[in-house]
Amino acid sequence: MSIKSVPLEKAYRLLNHGPVTLVSAQYIDDRNVMAAAWACMLDFDKVSLVLDSHSYTRKLIEKSGYFVLQVPTAQQASKVLALGSMSKNEVADKLEKSRVEFVEIPGGKDMPYVSNAAAWLLCEVIPEEAMQSKYDLFLGKIIGAWADDKVFRAGHWELEGASDALRPLHYTAGGQFYLTGKSLVVKNDVSKLTQLTPKEQE
Repeated sequence: MSIKSVPLEKAYRLLNHGPVTLVSAQYIDDRNVMAAAWACMLDFDKVSLVLDSHSYTRKLIEKSGYFVLQVPTAQQASKVLALGSMSKNEVADKLEKSRVEFVEIPGGKDMPYVSNAAAWLLCEVIPEEAMQSKYDLFLGKIIGAWADDKVFRAGHWELEGASDALRPLHYTAGGQFYLTGKSLVVKNDVSKLTQLTPKEQE
């Protein structure tokens, strides 16, 4: 794994294909990680994240004002399930039981970054207390982004030559995941489209 910085103007590409995420946060010496399926891009530099009011991670985020979104890979699927099945409110050694390891990222504000993920987004909470209280909806501004250059280079996912173990995950239910699949590149030639008849354009 070789972690490279991703330009902020390209950071949205790390998340816009809809993978399941791991959310981590830390306040002083207390840290936690949880799985989150409802995290997505809101704008080119903003994300939205749903966090249950009882989640331990939410408490850390509310105290610190920061969180990290990780894009886990297939080799971490069992960890994703474990982190999504236990709460640190009831299982104090949740991270140890889930066998989560962390990696340091220079310039990452000493936040907990889960090792062996495909990508990481450091976000600063955009305070919206009404939405947080009523809908459990958090907004975050992306202030740092990194990716493993084995799978993301020059602003693009490069998964065609990657092993299945390194592919991002998409979660359905009941322990079932799908892996990010094959690339399909379509050339957008507007000049050819304008030559079509209205019926052909339909």
